[in-house]
Amino acid sequence: MTYKQVAGERAPTTNMPPTQKPSFGSSSLVTVDIVVLVVYFLLVLAVGFWSMWRTKRSTVDGYFLAGKSMTWWPVGASLFASNIGSGHFIGLAGSGAAAGIGAIAYEWNGMFMVLLLGWLFLPIYISSGVTTMPEYLQKRFGGRRTQLFIAVLSLFIYIFTKISVDMYAGAVFIQLALKWNIYLAVVLLLAVTALYTVAGGLAAVIYTDAAQTAIMLAGALTLMGFSFAEVGGWDALMEGYFTAIPSVRVPNSTCGIPRDDAFHIFRDPVYSDLPWPGVIIGMSVPSMWYWCSDQVIVQRSLAAKTLTHAKGGSLLAAYLKVLPFFAIMLPGMISRILYTDEVACADPDLCQQICGNSVGCSDTAYAKLVMELLPGGLRGLMMAVMIAALMSSLTSIFNSSSTIFTMDLWKSFRSNASEWELMIVGRVFVLVLVAVSVLWIPVVQASQGGQLFIYIQSISTYLQPPVSIIFLMGCFWKRTNEKGAFWGLAIGLTVGCIRMLLDFIYPTPLCFEEDNRPSVLKYVHYLYFSMLLSFITLAVVVVVSLATEEPSPEQISCLTWFTRFDPVKPKEQVIPVEQRHTESRNGQPFNQRRDSASSVSSAPSQSRFMSAIYWLCGMERRREADSNTVTPPAPEQIICTLDEKPSLRHLVNANLIICLSVTVFIIGYWA
Repeated sequence: MTYKQVAGERAPTTNMPPTQKPSFGSSSLVTVDIVVLVVYFLLVLAVGFWSMWRTKRSTVDGYFLAGKSMTWWPVGASLFASNIGSGHFIGLAGSGAAAGIGAIAYEWNGMFMVLLLGWLFLPIYISSGVTTMPEYLQKRFGGRRTQLFIAVLSLFIYIFTKISVDMYAGAVFIQLALKWNIYLAVVLLLAVTALYTVAGGLAAVIYTDAAQTAIMLAGALTLMGFSFAEVGGWDALMEGYFTAIPSVRVPNSTCGIPRDDAFHIFRDPVYSDLPWPGVIIGMSVPSMWYWCSDQVIVQRSLAAKTLTHAKGGSLLAAYLKVLPFFAIMLPGMISRILYTDEVACADPDLCQQICGNSVGCSDTAYAKLVMELLPGGLRGLMMAVMIAALMSSLTSIFNSSSTIFTMDLWKSFRSNASEWELMIVGRVFVLVLVAVSVLWIPVVQASQGGQLFIYIQSISTYLQPPVSIIFLMGCFWKRTNEKGAFWGLAIGLTVGCIRMLLDFIYPTPLCFEEDNRPSVLKYVHYLYFSMLLSFITLAVVVVVSLATEEPSPEQISCLTWFTRFDPVKPKEQVIPVEQRHTESRNGQPFNQRRDSASSVSSAPSQSRFMSAIYWLCGMERRREADSNTVTPPAPEQIICTLDEKPSLRHLVNANLIICLSVTVFIIGYWA
C-alpha cells in the first residue's frame, strides 16, 4: 500500500503529451538500420539455400524429418527458436510491464518439460518409428478416430494460439517501427516466410533456426545492456517499477498501479493473477503437451541422428530457456519505468490514441525500448531479431502443420496419393493456414487486457490438458486402450471448449469495471481449471479403459516406456492397413507402382524455368529419388537408434543433473 501512496502523490506532476510525442518522431529507421536488415535477410537466405542444397528434400522423410541427420546443436537451437517467437518478445515483455515477473514461470516450467521430452518421451517415439504425433496415437491405440481427432485439434490450436499470435506480435513491432498498417505488415511478413517453408523442408527450417537463435540472443542481450544502463542498474529497477504509475488514470480504481507481488513467481492461491498451486500443477500439464507431444517440438528432436544428440538438443534448449527472463522480461519492466505514460497507460481513450488498443499498451513495451534507446544500426539489428523470432517460429509451425495435414489427414482419405501429390498438398495447405490466421488477428487484439502472453496461455489451458493426459497414459500405462483414450479426449475437450466459449462471451472486465461474469469464470482461475480438466480426463481414460477390452500386443510392443526395447517386428507392422490391402490385390508392391507412375509424370522434358521451380520446391531429381523411395527401410533405422555410447550417455546424464539443479535454484530464488 505504501507504494501506491507515494506514487499517488507524485503522479500528478507527470505530464502526458511530452512523453507521448517523441515516439512518433525520433523512432524511425535510418539508412544504417536498413543496411543491417538487408544483410540479415541475405545471411538467412544464404543459410536456407545452403541447407536446401545439401539435403534431400524430394522424399517424405527428407522433407519432413530432415533425413534424420541433425546433430545436437542445430536441434537445440531450433527447439529454442521455434519456442521463442516474436510473441515472446512482445508478450513476455508486456506481461513484465503489466504485472511483474509472474509469467516467466511458463518459461522455467518449460525447462523441466523439454528435459522430460529427451529422457522419457523421445525414446518411445523413436522406438515406435513415427513421423507425426497423431501417427503415434494411431499405432498405439489402433483405429483412425483418435488420430484424426488429434490432427484436427493440433491444427486448430496452431491457428488459435501460435500462428495468429506470432503474426500479430511481429506486426505490432513493424507497425511501431515503420508506421505501416498492421494488415499490410502481416502480409509482407508472410510473403517472406513462405519462401522458406514451401521450398526448404525441415532441414532448411532447422539450420535457419540455428542462425536466427544466434542473431536473437546477440540482439536481445545488447538491448538488455542498454536498458539497464538507461534505468540505472538493478536497484533502480527494483525501486522504480513500483513508482511507475501513469499520470492519467481512472480515479478510485487499481488501474495502472503495479502489483505488490510483482517480483514473485508464487503468488496468493486465491486472489492473485497466477496462484501458486496452479503454477506448479495446472501450468505443467499444458506445458507437457507443448514440449512432449506437440508436432513442432517433437519433429525437431526426431530429426536428430541419435538419441544422445536429441538429448543434447533438449539440454541446450533448457539452458537457453534461462535467458528470456534477463533478455526479454526485465527490459519489459524497465520500459514501464522509462515510458510510464505510454507503456502503462490506464485510461482506455488514451490507450486507443497511443497504441490503437483500448485494453492497454503493455504489449508495446519491448518495441518502445528498441525504437527509443538504441542507436542507428543496432535498431536495425533488433528489427532483424524480431523478424528472426517471427520467421523461425512461423516456419516451424507451417512445416509441422503441413506435415500433420498431409501425413495424417490427407493420407487417411487418399491412401493411394503419390509422393508428388503429398508434397504439393503440404505446400498448398500452408497458404490456407495463413489466410485463416490473418482473419483471426482482430480477436487476438481484443483479448486478455493487452497481455498477449497471457492470452496464449489461457487458451492453451482449455484445449491442451486432455491431449497431455492421453499421451501420458498411452506412453506409461499399458492398459490404456482406444476407447478410453477417445472418450477421455472427447469429454475433456468438450468441457474445455465450453469454458473457452464462455471466456469469449464474457471477457475479463477492465480494472475499473465491475466483474459480472458467471461464477465458473469469476472464481475458477484458468490454471485451476486446467487441473480440474486434467483430473476429469484422467478419470474417464482409466474408467473406460478398465471397463473395456485390453489393447492387443502389437498396440503395446515398442510403443510404451516399458516395451521400448522390444525387438522390432517384421515389416507389416510399419506399413499402413490400406497399403497392405493395395499390395495384396496385385501381388505387386504399391510403392513401386506409385513410383513408376510419378516418374512417368516427370519424364517429359522441362523448360529451365520449370526445372528451377521444381528445384526450389524440392521436387527435382524425381527419377533417381523415386527409385529409392520405399517405405519399408524405416525399421532398420529404428533398431539402432536407442543405442547410446556409454561415455556420451554419462555426459548427458551429468548435464541433466546440473540443468535440473539450475532450474530448481532459479525458481526457488524468485518464488
